[in-house]
Amino acid sequence: MIKRLLIANRGEIAVRIIRACRELGIETVAVYSSADKENLHVKLADRAVCIGAPPSAKSYLNADAYITTALATGCDAVHPGVGFLSENAVFAAKVKKAGLIWIGPEAETIELLGDKVQARATASSHGLPVTPGSDGAVSSEKEAVKIAERCGFPVIIKAASGGGGKGMRIVYEAKDLAENLKIASSEAQANFADGTVYIEKYLVNPRHVELQVLGDGKGGVAVLGERDCSMQKNHQKLIEESPSPGVSPEMRKKMCSGAISLFSALKYRGAGTIEFLAAGNEFFFMEVNARVQVEHPVSELVTNSDIIRDQIGVCAGLPMEAAEGVNEINGWAIEARINARSPGKIKKLNIPGGPGVRFDTFVYAGYSVVPFYDSMIAKLIVHDSTRDRAIKRLLRALNELEIEGVPTNIEEQKKILTSPQFLSGNFGTGLYAELFQ
Repeated sequence: MIKRLLIANRGEIAVRIIRACRELGIETVAVYSSADKENLHVKLADRAVCIGAPPSAKSYLNADAYITTALATGCDAVHPGVGFLSENAVFAAKVKKAGLIWIGPEAETIELLGDKVQARATASSHGLPVTPGSDGAVSSEKEAVKIAERCGFPVIIKAASGGGGKGMRIVYEAKDLAENLKIASSEAQANFADGTVYIEKYLVNPRHVELQVLGDGKGGVAVLGERDCSMQKNHQKLIEESPSPGVSPEMRKKMCSGAISLFSALKYRGAGTIEFLAAGNEFFFMEVNARVQVEHPVSELVTNSDIIRDQIGVCAGLPMEAAEGVNEINGWAIEARINARSPGKIKKLNIPGGPGVRFDTFVYAGYSVVPFYDSMIAKLIVHDSTRDRAIKRLLRALNELEIEGVPTNIEEQKKILTSPQFLSGNFGTGLYAELFQ
């Protein structure tokens, strides 16, 4: 079993991993940039090491710094968290070569699925429907125009190694294609050190639905329900819920069947997510995230599971805790991401409580939010027996949540949750624009 684990990440997910490790009896080593020395994960870990300056390229994207630190501190394993190098096959391979356990799928699996272009081809070979688009990477304006005309505008340009809305551009007319192709490629290079992009038909106002998957590395696969992530701003998720109010039993069955077939064939190890876009009764494969997701708590609450604990255990060679196949869903869970609109010092933080309320964060009263990383500072998650009750519980919790010193999106979240469109459950990824623009 793992005795000491290095967390190659920061913030809320690092805190989450530390807590899981504590319950497993595993010591933790946190890393941090010089801007993050007051971060909660630094305070909670058994040991913390500064690995560089605030820019991610000089700290959280430095694979060699992680491995050097892990070996120097006597770690057995490395957990990559989310974002940064969590889906970097080269990093995963380096970790393994250094004699350390990688908390995630094999490097070969990450390479296959982490590149969105290859992932589309792999999914298609397993019978999953994919959106019309390029068969591979797009490198020239001429090629892009040809693909876009075949698909029909609008189209979306995506980073092959991307995620989190980075390196994505929607194009409605041919005259705007060349400029957006350059911008998307530049964003992809800056955020993922890979400027490769591809093109898909852009579905107007679809639902964004994903399945939480766990694999034992031997072909055994558990599906912990689906999450609806349609409530987005500029491709950044704001609210996630499980189950999805827009997925029929028939669609759910098809999605789960396809996911199990794909992940079983890959002998997938650890936590992963398969994402779809749904329109009407149709759904299309979008991508696989070969890591744990920010929104994993909603799946934990409706399946009474601990995804991080199971992820670590499976990668350490323990049997998978989750039952193989499609796990039963109990009640409804909703997560609201709390974002800081600008840097600043948190003067007051009142955390909500009560039945079925969970608050995941890395900040506290007196903490200074830095400008270098993602704007999310907390996740407020609730669980109840029905969607209506879960929404009311989340609203109650949001009303209790007080954050003074930095402006946040709390009021915006309340407006979303009380809108007739959200309450109806009948909405897509365009709802934010409809409500706020």
